[in-house]
Amino acid sequence: MTIMDLSIIIPVYNEQKNLSILYNQLKSVLNQLDLSYEIIFINDGSTDQSQFELNKIAEFDNQINIIEFTRNFGKEMATTAGLNHCQGNAAIILDADLQHPPELIPQFIEKWQTGCPLIVGIRNKTTNISFFKKFTSWLYYKLINLISEIKVVPRATDFRLLDRQVIKEFNRLVEKNRMTRTLIAWLGFETEYIYFDAPDRKNGEAKYTTFKLLRLALSSMIAHSLFPLKFAGYLGIIITLISGTGGFFILIEQYILKDPLNLNFSGPAILAVIILFLIGIVLTCLGLIALYIGNIHNEVIKRPNYVIKKTKISNEL
Repeated sequence: MTIMDLSIIIPVYNEQKNLSILYNQLKSVLNQLDLSYEIIFINDGSTDQSQFELNKIAEFDNQINIIEFTRNFGKEMATTAGLNHCQGNAAIILDADLQHPPELIPQFIEKWQTGCPLIVGIRNKTTNISFFKKFTSWLYYKLINLISEIKVVPRATDFRLLDRQVIKEFNRLVEKNRMTRTLIAWLGFETEYIYFDAPDRKNGEAKYTTFKLLRLALSSMIAHSLFPLKFAGYLGIIITLISGTGGFFILIEQYILKDPLNLNFSGPAILAVIILFLIGIVLTCLGLIALYIGNIHNEVIKRPNYVIKKTKISNEL
């Protein structure tokens, strides 16, 4: 494997009108850098002429590498394939829709050369999206940061630079349902940020539908938090405590003290409290089962037990 300074990783899905523009912008920026580089396009099962455009570009440029999927596996898998196959000491991921400005690449490189292993692009604002999408995005970041073991920065994008050490550790992650940015955050490397205004999309439409975004958000929350699994147990404990306290009060007031407060609890009311208590017991048991399922989940995803930033080991025993 030939080691070079920089890899540019670009997932592609039906972006035929943007590819030549993006290529020219990238070459203009990269040729000004004193770095060896490769550009990796991952064709994620495009149904337009994206592959034809990529072949035209690669025909006259040996710094272009192309990975073509048999079908559409999704952007996360395309990004993963790029990171699995890149040869650079650092890799920059960017979208093919021209909303990640290539002219920012020197800023990423500068921060990397000062020793930062991970630099993430943050959108200052997002224009031309619906109120519903803005609200659900805000809600997602609130929830994921509330229940997850990692912290995800709002408006963080996939436009980011990863040092070779980060790439190596990322490639050890083997789960199938993945969200790249949360997995990279899980690794825990020191991170710096570059803020940018994304230009409007010139050609085509956003490939992530609302349904795909919701599914991705749900998958990431499940992958990085066991709270949804344990929720039934927490709910069961609350119901059991409340109904148990209510039932104990009814028992003392109605049958031992002979209703001194004249509350006259009816038979159906007492039966409802008993049913609530039993439901609470059932949900609590489900919560206990969830703990075992959670342990199985942690074992099955086979995520590495730790990530080493650096080592310094003495040869002397």
